[in-house]
Amino acid sequence: MLISSSKTALTVGLALGLAAATAMAADEGPEPQGGPAWHGCSGLPSHDQLEDALDSARAQSNGGFNLDMWATVVNRDGVVCEVAFTGANRGSQWPGSRVISAQKANTANAFSLPGLALSTANLYAAVQPGGTLYGLQHSNPVDTAVAYQGPAANFGQANDPMINHRIGGVNVFGGGLGLYNSKGVLIGGIGVSGDTSCADHNIAWRTRHQLNLDFVPFGVSAHSDDNINYKGLVPDPSLANDFSHPICKIAGVDAVSQISANLPAVQKAKP
Repeated sequence: MLISSSKTALTVGLALGLAAATAMAADEGPEPQGGPAWHGCSGLPSHDQLEDALDSARAQSNGGFNLDMWATVVNRDGVVCEVAFTGANRGSQWPGSRVISAQKANTANAFSLPGLALSTANLYAAVQPGGTLYGLQHSNPVDTAVAYQGPAANFGQANDPMINHRIGGVNVFGGGLGLYNSKGVLIGGIGVSGDTSCADHNIAWRTRHQLNLDFVPFGVSAHSDDNINYKGLVPDPSLANDFSHPICKIAGVDAVSQISANLPAVQKAKP
């Protein structure tokens, strides 16, 4: 009965989410000359706000190796608005995770809708060989000219060279989330990288909450948001088959799933 009820709820929720997306798109009206109304970084966090929220989230219990992190925010067009890190300098966290954080932000934004949020963690199972979205991870490649332009001394600063450019990229493990403001409007995405994919997701989740941009309308998790569905721990087989993510195990200890279950709940949009 639990499985049947969960499947029904997911099916109904998806239908409602897509209907809401259609309605909201219609309400936006025609795009003004020069691009859609959500172009630019208005409503998204400043560098200091992103850095403070990331620091606060990283200081909590998130599983993984307790490493320093990168975070990137993109707007609804996929343009990078801010990049930040938690360590003493740009070498205090994995250098390769700067671009991965941008990939995750781009992915969460690119594959979320006004009525349906998909985290990068939700995409993991479907892109595996034989999965319903196999090959998605090879679409929309990173623009390497944007990712690796210099000077490196500015990486993670308020003038990071990626800012004001489209980064592209698709990443399909935990750490990327859509950003929804208090009116439930999808305004971009955030990506976090620097530890295990499960810890990345937890820190991204807490960072989004700190930024007050977690008014998620609907998602494919067991709780109808965009949280991780850990493989083997989800009561509904349809979620496990299409939207699940592996459990991260450090030194044989599995605590990350319990941490994820205790993350702050997403907020409800205000009318």
